[in-house]
Amino acid sequence: MLTNDVVSFIIVLMRSLRRTRRVLQGDLARDIALVLLADGIVGVSFGAIAVGSGLPVWLPMLLSLLVFAGAAQFLFVGIIAAGGNPVAAVLAGLLVNARHVPFGFAIGDVLGSGWRKWAGTHVMIDESVAFALAQHDAERRKAAYWACGVGLFVCWNVGVALGAVAGTAVSDTAALGLDAAFPAVLLALVLPSLRDKATAAAALVGVAVALVATPVLPAGLPVLLALLALPIALVLRGTRAPATVHAGESRESGRHDDPAPSGEATGEETSCPSR
Repeated sequence: MLTNDVVSFIIVLMRSLRRTRRVLQGDLARDIALVLLADGIVGVSFGAIAVGSGLPVWLPMLLSLLVFAGAAQFLFVGIIAAGGNPVAAVLAGLLVNARHVPFGFAIGDVLGSGWRKWAGTHVMIDESVAFALAQHDAERRKAAYWACGVGLFVCWNVGVALGAVAGTAVSDTAALGLDAAFPAVLLALVLPSLRDKATAAAALVGVAVALVATPVLPAGLPVLLALLALPIALVLRGTRAPATVHAGESRESGRHDDPAPSGEATGEETSCPSR
């Protein structure tokens, strides 16, 4: 027999689904559906590679349910599969997920309260936050966030489960080229950020540090050591901001120093042909 709390939860859920369906129309629904499809395919790859690398079938499934963060999961499994220390793998995943802290401040208004906040926090990923921030209307922000977040949670976990089952039949992931999926996916995740010069400089230094440290340190530690390059990005951004402000002030002063066109400064009339 259903309790009052369960009935209330079902009613609230059905109302939310109706509102979401009404708001999500046209391009927004199509874009979210494409992201769900793409992430589901990546989930299949993740599950297959994790199991094909020698990890138990349950591990990628458990990670996907409890962690639900693609970049952190790829990094964690990649370090473990390479023989790295589990502690280093966990620390690397936590550092990657540190970006969720500003995410929470940015979309706190769409999470709600009570159980909704806990559930909303769990589906807080790059895609759901990006779709929410792209909407100007509060109702559309909530609908986009929840539709993308919950949809990705379902598609990702289904994809990982299918991939994990398929991975049991793949004895050699290198033969199919699946071993290259880990670095390829991680590279695809960071490529948009490399357009920023400060980030690109820090990334290059981090790569150099990791390459130098790889022959002498256990697997997983070079990745953590590469994080020492992060202050470079902060320093470059700090020096670039004052320069931008100074350039803007110079343009403003130059604009004020320019002599006014003839007729404006002296108050003389300027002739203009009638139309």
